[in-house]
Amino acid sequence: MKHGELNGLCPGPMPRRSFLQIGGATAGGLGISSLLKARDLSASAGKTQQDTSVIFVWLPGGAPHMETYDMKPDAPDTHRGEFNPIRTNVPGVEVCELLPMHAKCADKYNLIRSVHHTFSDHGGGHKRFLTGRDPKEPTGFINDFPCVGSMAYKALEGKRDTRGMPGYMALGNGRVNGINTFSFGSAYLGSETHPFAISADPSEKDFKVENIDIDKSLADRLTDRTSLLHDFDQMRRDVDNSGVFNSMDLFNQRALSMMTSGNVRDAFDLSKESQRTRDRFSNHNWGTRALLARRLVEAGANWVTVVMENPYGGTGVPWIDEGAYNWDSHAVNAHIFKDSKVRLPIYDKVITAMVEDLYERGLDRKVMLVVTGEFGRTPRISIGKGSKTKVDQPGRDHWPRAMSMLVSGGGMRTGQVIGATDSKGEEPVERPLSPNDLWASVYQHLGIDYNLAFPDHGGRPMPILPNGSPIQELLPVT
Repeated sequence: MKHGELNGLCPGPMPRRSFLQIGGATAGGLGISSLLKARDLSASAGKTQQDTSVIFVWLPGGAPHMETYDMKPDAPDTHRGEFNPIRTNVPGVEVCELLPMHAKCADKYNLIRSVHHTFSDHGGGHKRFLTGRDPKEPTGFINDFPCVGSMAYKALEGKRDTRGMPGYMALGNGRVNGINTFSFGSAYLGSETHPFAISADPSEKDFKVENIDIDKSLADRLTDRTSLLHDFDQMRRDVDNSGVFNSMDLFNQRALSMMTSGNVRDAFDLSKESQRTRDRFSNHNWGTRALLARRLVEAGANWVTVVMENPYGGTGVPWIDEGAYNWDSHAVNAHIFKDSKVRLPIYDKVITAMVEDLYERGLDRKVMLVVTGEFGRTPRISIGKGSKTKVDQPGRDHWPRAMSMLVSGGGMRTGQVIGATDSKGEEPVERPLSPNDLWASVYQHLGIDYNLAFPDHGGRPMPILPNGSPIQELLPVT
């Protein structure tokens, strides 16, 4: 175990929380109207940006690059693992044999094999990867600097019409409700830039984001509440000429509008998708969250993060004793090869559904899809006693010096492999890149100047990225 891990889980609160709640729901600790007010007060003027968005799939724990996108069949037995690479529909591009659906659509995504950094703890790795800066503390999940999603939200606020949809959202199980669980904190940008977290399981038959889908009796109550608020605020305005209560009216109206928006309600209604599409994504929480993410960016969200960590995507497949909770495949947590045989086919179907769906719907220029964790896994296989099996089993430990990720959409040329590692998968030997180069590419897709600076707690201007430049292979084809 490393730095407080418990059976592969990163520590974090798991309260169940609704997305919106009449009369003061919380989103990162702020009521909806308070959140809207904070965002408006800090909004910057500017012309409307291009209509682009990001779906960011986060694989906490760190996916094994040697079992997914950077196989080394000629490496020593101490490194290579049990699986073989297979050819894809792009000559020269290979993926793991457990990813056969990836092999059929490799012409629609790119693989990056040479991103690396130096922080091997989960907390340090999360913070380094998700903020674009070296964390002051190499452990723990509380950010010293804003998460990339918060910075994107801040840069875009007031410049796009999200049609009532929150611009920045995060989907996942109950752990996504804790802003520090995955280092999604916004540091000096403030809680108004936190994502709206939705932990309800969209694969459940009774799934709903509370108080977006309202029945007639609740609608009547809302009408009454609106009338009461109006009468109360009118009385206060008679004795207060400061304009504060006028502003409160505005934010209350906007909060109410968000909760009753037809566009927002429709975005969460998965029944509007064809059975073919729903079957493609599969009716489990990884698949339905992935499908929901696409619906949310279509409806106006600029950035949707999807956390894929709980065992086997809620498919109902039993969590085997040799399996890991998330992607943290230490030998003490999992038999990496037995776990991969269950986990990777589920992952294969969901990620390729996301890729193919974007292209079929003509969203491949609007939406950039990024799929990654905080680091890779050690190329050398470790052997240790499993906490559940009580016998020695193979695993891989944390490895930030090499990792692999998938990117798609964004108008980029696809079917490429960017960068390469050495024969053992240990170090980049071609096109070494940092997380900042990835984020510079993402910000450029969103139309954000990543040199834009925001003041920190001391008033010092802090650029969105201190370094890094767009990866040329990911730039849109004109």
